Amino acid sequence: MPTRKILHRALALTALAALPAAAFTAPSQAAATVASAPQAVAAAAPTSFVDLASRPLPSDHAAHRITVTYRNDSGADRTVAPQILVESPENGPFLAPADIRLEVLSGGHWTTVRLASQTGTLYTDLTRAKLVLHSHHTLTQQYRLTVVKAGPGTIQPRVALYG
Repeated sequence: MPTRKILHRALALTALAALPAAAFTAPSQAAATVASAPQAVAAAAPTSFVDLASRPLPSDHAAHRITVTYRNDSGADRTVAPQILVESPENGPFLAPADIRLEVLSGGHWTTVRLASQTGTLYTDLTRAKLVLHSHHTLTQQYRLTVVKAGPGTIQPRVALYG
């Protein structure tokens, strides 16, 4: 749906607008000796997204697994970030972060993931999910979503690609 594609780009642009202006300026000579490459990468915006299969938001209160899988088929390492979007219907009712509980499997334990909200879409933070995916390796990230307050919506997993 074209409206949602524009929304996805708008979310990325909004995230950029929240960054301080210093994140987009070249570091001074003294700062350049202290700054590391990962910090420079952290300020960059995604160059594109890979949308994965979407599905309707379940109406029960059970935990549902979501697997985000992406393979880096390029010959170089690539910075990526898995992201979960939970989209409300275009005309509402809009979901609130308290309506959904999202957890990520990390180190063998489920950890709650904070959801942000904009224009009827709940989404996970890209900056906290960034990682370097080596050439010809596959990212597999497990999430567990529980609907606390049922409402209509769509689960849209995706992977942000940088540089």
